[in-house]
Order: sequence, then C-alpha cells, then structure tokens
Amino acid sequence: MNVQRVEKRKLNLFLALLPLLIIVVFGLFSVIKWKGGMNIPILTGIITAGLIGTWLGFSWDELQQSLVKGVSRALPPLFIIMIIGIIIGAWIQGGIIPSLIFYSLKIISPKIFVPAATLVTAIIATATGTSFTSIATVGLALMATGLGMGFPAPLLAGAIISGAYFGDSISPLSDTTNLSSAMANCTLFELISHMAKTGVPALLLSTIVYYVLGLNHAFQAVMDNSAITEILQGLNNSFVISPFLLLIPVITIVFSIKKLPAIPSLITVGILGGLAAIFIQGDDIGSVIRTMTNGFSSNTGIKMVDSLLTRGGINSMGGTVILLTLAVSLGGILEEIGSLQVILDIVMKKVSSAGQLIGVTIASSLFVAFATGAQLLAIMIPARMFQNAYKDYNLHSKNLARVAQSIGCICVNLVPWSVPALFAQGILGVQAIEFIPYIFFAYFTIIINVIYGFTGFTIDKLNK
Repeated sequence: MNVQRVEKRKLNLFLALLPLLIIVVFGLFSVIKWKGGMNIPILTGIITAGLIGTWLGFSWDELQQSLVKGVSRALPPLFIIMIIGIIIGAWIQGGIIPSLIFYSLKIISPKIFVPAATLVTAIIATATGTSFTSIATVGLALMATGLGMGFPAPLLAGAIISGAYFGDSISPLSDTTNLSSAMANCTLFELISHMAKTGVPALLLSTIVYYVLGLNHAFQAVMDNSAITEILQGLNNSFVISPFLLLIPVITIVFSIKKLPAIPSLITVGILGGLAAIFIQGDDIGSVIRTMTNGFSSNTGIKMVDSLLTRGGINSMGGTVILLTLAVSLGGILEEIGSLQVILDIVMKKVSSAGQLIGVTIASSLFVAFATGAQLLAIMIPARMFQNAYKDYNLHSKNLARVAQSIGCICVNLVPWSVPALFAQGILGVQAIEFIPYIFFAYFTIIINVIYGFTGFTIDKLNK
C-alpha cells in the first residue's frame, strides 16, 4: 500500500481547489439563477474529485471506499434528521408548537416590541428548527404589526432575522445544526450546548441594543395587532392550547443539558408529542402515524397559520438526507485524494496558536460565505478542512463545529447576495443592504467567537 502511495502523482494547489471552485461557481448559478439547489453542484464536485483522483493514480476501489467512509461518519446524524421529521409533525399535531407560538405572541407591547420580535422568532425557530419558516410566518406577522405601529422596516427586519437565526443555530431540529455536528465529527448535543455559550450572550446583547433603538419609536407607536390577533384566533380554534404542553420542550432542553444520547432523547420527545396528540388533542393513533410519516396538514383557513404548521414527517426530510449524504461523500473523497490537506498546509503556515487557528477558521468560513452565498458550503468546507488541525492543537471538534455553525448558519446573512438574505428580502419587503446593518446578532456572534478563540474562554480541549 505504501508503494502505491509513493507512485501516485503529486497534487498541486490548482487541482486541490478545482472541485471546490466548480462547486462554488456551479452552486451560485444553480441556487441564484436556475433555482436548482445544491445537489447537482456538489455531485459535480464529487465527480471532478474522482477524475482528479484517477489522474493521480488512485484506483476506483480506493475512491469508492472514501465515499463509503465519508457517508459512514454521518450515519448517526442521518438517523437524527429522519427522527426530527417525526418530531416536527408530532409536535404540531400534539399542539406543542401551536402553544409555543400562541404564548410567545401574547407578550407583545409597543415598549418592548422590537426586542420581543427577536425573542418570539427565536422561540419559534428553536421549536421548528427552521429560520425560513419562522421568518415567513410569525416574522411576517410581526413585520406587518411593527410597520403599523410606526417602527422602521430595516430595524424590524434585523430584529426578526436575528431571533430566527439564533433559534436555527441551537435547535436540535435544524438541518444546519445537524450538518455542522456531522461535518466536524461531534455529537449534536455537544454542539448545541457549545453554541449556547456564544449564542446566548450574542442574543442578550442584541436584545439590549434593539430595546434601546426601539424606545426611540415606541412612544409614537400605535398598537395595531390585527395580524397577530388573526394568528391567535386560528390557533385557538384548531388546537387545545395549554401551558402543560410546554413541558415537552423543557424536557428536550433538559436532555440537551444532561448531554444524554441524541437518538434516544429525540425518539422520546417524539413519542411524547404523539401521546399529546392522542390524549390532549383527541386524535387517533392512525392519524398520528400518518403525521409522523407524511407530516401535518393544517386546515385552519388562515393562510399564515397553515403555512407555518403544514410540515414535518419523516418523508419531508428526504431532501436534507440526500444533501447531507452528498456533502459527507464529497468530504471523504477530498480527504482521500489529499485536496483538503494541500489547502490546509498552505493556510496553516500562518498559524502558530489555537487562537490563530480559530481566527483562520472564522476568516475561511466568511470567505466561503461571501464567495458562494450558500449556508451549506460555508459550513461544510471549513468543517472538513480544519478537522485534523484542531486535533493537532488539542482542540475538541465541537469548537470547530461551533465556528462553522456560527458563520455558515448565522453570519451568511451579512452577505447581500446570499440565499438567506435574499429570502428575507423577498418575505419582509426590505432590501438586504438596508437590514444587514441591523442584524446585530451576527456581528456579536463574530466578535464573541474571536474573543473566545484568543482568550481560550469556553474553548474545550481534547486532552485536559
């Protein structure tokens, strides 16, 4: 085997970067212009890496084994993603997510409206695992209400986006959270607890800033909450709303804090959601099984509510499963042909401390984010590229996962041409360039990650 390695051609920087460059260019056209998503661009990158590997002298068996090895690493997250589809459907049918939305919207008042908008979207995104849905439903209702009260549109949009991406970044139901933990090779709950150490301070600082800025407009605010009232009535008419149901999300948080195994924990809370649907909402077992399989279909007659609550089910996670499988396959073949190592060797020549390594990871993630505007690539490429370097510096892989999630999930919103920023622009009706200065959560996330990196605070070691 060693003789074969010696006989292989040497990989240069251009060939090392070529699969990634093809994904970046193809991905930009596919996502922004052709609306085709990232599956084909990533598959093209895998094919390109395979052709380069063949030219270098790798056999097909070696390349195929690298794909298998890459996918094998992601088997636990793949199971988790499928379980998450079950949880989302069961939690909606059981009234858990409707109750979270109902009680969150009850706290609105003009004096605290802007920071409340951040906290409400944070709660909803954490419960549903998706920032897009939180922004497109409750976020849109808050936007309409805030504009009616006289608050500036860019400030409202920044507050809503900040809350939505805090929730997305720490939710066990989020595809980016699962992708980051899988690509960096740490457990889901390890990442969530580690993300909270940067996310909670960043959210608190953002909320304070939103409160101060909101006060300037609160005195002129006129309370017109017809959009929120419509949502509350729709939820009340379709579900049994009860504070008792909020115990299930609390149990989920306890499981996370206790760092219990992710798969048994998530199965447990999924079953609890199904039991709530049967014993509190009055549904039969057959309908619960159908919801866990195909998702929940909301028929309240209120478009905004139905848009939020028609989702879930194991089948709905098929696209995410395919995308994650392709992403980890790409990582496996890039490692096999030495692509990531060549790039890393050049980058690491400038690194001489753990703090500098974290700083370089942040910079690399931001570079990918601005180059591609794609969340998944901003997470995937740095997480795979720096994994061995973090081991060399005795850093736990959850530090790498936290940086990848912080930049790839949250701070990609600072890129005006990114998919998340363009989505929010279309939903909220505010130009991305106008609301980006008000996404304080993203700025505080970068600052806190840099401070933690260079001070060593919350940076866990592999071997203490």
